[in-house]
Amino acid sequence: MVGACSTRTINQAEVGSLVTVVFGARGNVGRNVAAGLLAAGEKVRGTSRTPAAGGFPSTLDVVPADLERPETLPPVLAGADKVFLYAKPEEIEAFVAAAQSAGVRQVVLLSSVSVVMGTAEQNPIARMHRTVELAIERSGLDWTFVRPGMFATNARWWWGESIRTEGVVRLPYPDAQNAPVHEKDMAALAVTALTEPGHSQQAYTVHGAESLTLRRQVEHIGEALGRPVRVETVSVEQAREEFAEKAPASVAEALLGMWAAADGVPAPVSVIVERITGSPAHTFAQWVADHADDFR
Repeated sequence: MVGACSTRTINQAEVGSLVTVVFGARGNVGRNVAAGLLAAGEKVRGTSRTPAAGGFPSTLDVVPADLERPETLPPVLAGADKVFLYAKPEEIEAFVAAAQSAGVRQVVLLSSVSVVMGTAEQNPIARMHRTVELAIERSGLDWTFVRPGMFATNARWWWGESIRTEGVVRLPYPDAQNAPVHEKDMAALAVTALTEPGHSQQAYTVHGAESLTLRRQVEHIGEALGRPVRVETVSVEQAREEFAEKAPASVAEALLGMWAAADGVPAPVSVIVERITGSPAHTFAQWVADHADDFR
């Protein structure tokens, strides 16, 4: 359930008991982290650049904050003991300083598996996430890094529009494989790290529970919609042109390179979600069932 939240500021009377701050509480992962913490009985404060836009768990207290505007951070972190953070290298040192000043004890960061890949130094996504990791490691704050592989939610921006309007997905490597991760599983790891002991200075690499070809992922979407979705094989250049409308060139090139390397190659899978949280990871078919309306 979601509700609209009004913009407001924190007053000193509210800084009485320790709170967990969830940055990006409207995001795919952040909203699930906030919901999981609330369900666990935690006191939670969500942040957003535009709280009045709504789209949050209905009982969540949401306040305005922007990681790129350091002056917004001290009021939000007042009374905070723990923080869920997404990677934003701009002004990360200002975040660290504000967290230290506020007495924050623990940070759980949503990072990326790209930081431990062999191509990390050449990968802009890896460099961005590692910059944030290093700043937190050096800060003296307790930390846990959640490093997911391919987000299942990427399917929405890769293929959503063409499925909705044409019933087709154009792929240069339809037999490339990956193991998509449901955002609920990333959030479950974060919630566990924020609410249970034993996760200090741990970095959890998380892949999905099954390796699937891109073609099979499209088939799962068609099955959830109750209608076939056609896969059309296109050239790399055609795919590059299509992605140019959706992402920066560096991101598109990284993705195309990843698909090329994964063509016909099973992707790594992991059992880390079940080992840490006690519940099995979601399948891609379950993710599609949760998001079928995004493709209609």
